[in-house]
Amino acid sequence: MTCDGNAPEIDLSLLEPDLEKYAGTKGSLIAVLQRAQAIYGWLSPALLAHIARRTGVKPAKVMGVVTFYAQFRTKPVGKHLILLCQGTACHVNGSAEIEAAIKDYLGVDEDEISADGLFTYTSVACLGCCSISPVMMINGKAYGELTGEKAVEILIKISKDETE
Repeated sequence: MTCDGNAPEIDLSLLEPDLEKYAGTKGSLIAVLQRAQAIYGWLSPALLAHIARRTGVKPAKVMGVVTFYAQFRTKPVGKHLILLCQGTACHVNGSAEIEAAIKDYLGVDEDEISADGLFTYTSVACLGCCSISPVMMINGKAYGELTGEKAVEILIKISKDETE
């Protein structure tokens, strides 16, 4: 955010090759949204409006798709997205302890960005890694058989790797 509370300008041209690739292709909205999120990290209102204009899909439908699928983010996230599984196996094996440790270490609540901009923590219903529960995923890499202490050690290592 800028100091006046508005989102900073984004370079919409970065998405143009994908918009051209899918132009006129029925059912391509999800692919365009996925690509936009991969480029920009999140789907801002200005970006969603641009996608609606360029694809000819009504803005309400674009927003409906974005809010229906959990994969899409409408708020900025840190460089490293932490997904903590809250499925039955993880819950039974201590995900609440891990959640508390992550929040305490990062000084954030769910879906907030850490002060250093490195991490965003969020809970998910299931990561499908029950055999190594409790589990968290960071940038697509699964970390299993966690305790609160192990989770924090992983975050410390990632932070340290960022500064080296």
